[in-house]
Amino acid sequence: MKLFSNLCEELDRTTKTTEKVAALRRYFERTTPADAAWAVYFLSGQKIKGLMRPRKLCTWACEAAGIPEWLFNESYEAVGDLAETIALILPPSAGKDNTPLHAWVEERLLPLRKATEEVKHRAVLQAWGTLDEAGRFVFNKVITGTFRLGVSTMTLIRTLAESSGNDATVIAGRLAGSWVPTADSYKNLLAPPRDSEDSGRPFPFFLAYPLEGDPESLGPVSAWQAEWQWDGVRAQLLRRDGKTFLWSRGGELITGTFPEIGDAAGRLPEGTVLDGEILSCRKGSILPFSNLQRRIGRKRPGEKIVAEFPAAFMAFDLLEDDGKDLRGEPLSERRRKLEVRAALWPRGGALLLSPVLEARSWGDLTGARGKSRDRNAEGLMLKGLGSPYRAGRHCGDWWKWKVNPFTLDAVLIYAEPGHGKRAGLFTDYTFGVWHEGTLVPVAKAYSGLTDAEILKVDSFIRRHTLEKFGPVRSVTPALVFEIAFEGIQRSSRHKSGVSVRFPRILRIREKRPEEADTLEAVLSFLPDKTKV
Repeated sequence: MKLFSNLCEELDRTTKTTEKVAALRRYFERTTPADAAWAVYFLSGQKIKGLMRPRKLCTWACEAAGIPEWLFNESYEAVGDLAETIALILPPSAGKDNTPLHAWVEERLLPLRKATEEVKHRAVLQAWGTLDEAGRFVFNKVITGTFRLGVSTMTLIRTLAESSGNDATVIAGRLAGSWVPTADSYKNLLAPPRDSEDSGRPFPFFLAYPLEGDPESLGPVSAWQAEWQWDGVRAQLLRRDGKTFLWSRGGELITGTFPEIGDAAGRLPEGTVLDGEILSCRKGSILPFSNLQRRIGRKRPGEKIVAEFPAAFMAFDLLEDDGKDLRGEPLSERRRKLEVRAALWPRGGALLLSPVLEARSWGDLTGARGKSRDRNAEGLMLKGLGSPYRAGRHCGDWWKWKVNPFTLDAVLIYAEPGHGKRAGLFTDYTFGVWHEGTLVPVAKAYSGLTDAEILKVDSFIRRHTLEKFGPVRSVTPALVFEIAFEGIQRSSRHKSGVSVRFPRILRIREKRPEEADTLEAVLSFLPDKTKV
């Protein structure tokens, strides 16, 4: 446990991926397979649920520290993280518990699921009394089911791949699905690849650069293939050795998440690899990304959710055909072969062919780009007809020509502390717009300000707090911000009746709060322009 908590402390101290990888490698070299298995379990985002209610932990922490609840709440507001607050307010301990991580979890934590409150209370106090501050923090995170660290699953996979000499896709495939944290599982995770695993490995994804300038700088429009830039999940669909594999660009094996795509892919010829986008789709009509969000993260969705929010794979490239690698061929030839294959797919099914836009001039494409949102697209993709399929980003071959974001002027109405290095500063903001004389919340954002601006806004919040709701403060409506966002949809869960996608702060506006936008102006961004 001590070794793992020290690792967590190291990972939390840096934002550099290289330093995180180095810390992970040192840990896995020093620890046992049994402990490493649980470390992989937690670091890959899996949690143990149902052990302890956070509120009960707060009560016991106040008792152990001998402080009143109001002081704990003030401390929590300053720190911004419950587990860290508890670890900080508790009396010092010897911190000499050297119990291995796997023993902590399997012998002390998991039995608490069915334990009485008295047994849980005694176990928690014993843990706090023997763990150091870093250990207490990790213990509090694990026992409340809130363990989350600043390391991505892909960074973990990269580390394990480098340590074992395996390809990252092999590690990702073995971690996919329900992974049981045992010593044998960890050893198998790092074992040399088996022949059966090679067939399920995707190709490295070819990525596009954003086009910032005039598209005419790219030369004649006839040298380019234009497609919609779909708003979905980038993926590769593989059909090899009688099996289907669906890989996200992030390296996750998500075949089980979209069973309708897997079923449709079962009819593809052997040795086929398609590159494309997973979209929310019903009978060939592309639906908003918000529908797809209801499917993301569900490893085994039920029939009801699949029927209510169907998905499809929109193919835009053919990377392998009849077992032959086509990546070295020009896009024009790959597209021709893709169209031949797609002609055999059932209409309205879960396999679709991304259409190519016909254009005689860049002006034609500029007009089409302006209608992207009508098709639930983010803009256009421009691909050189002679381009091979490369690995990673390669400037000059593929470009993303996105539509400009929506913008609005909104008033800061709520704020709460940030996390990590931003703990202690109010950096997470809620913004409102006017509706019938009242400000209603319309967006939350925390990115876009400079460090100096964050300090300025933090000072304003502390001087103009109206009410406190735990760590959240309502503030005098005086600061106006320009907010950008990529999309908008109706939402019964929000007081404004809408939710916005990818909101971020563009700048602080020098204008009076009454000059901020109205809800009616925000509703005008909806496709049908009707009121909620």
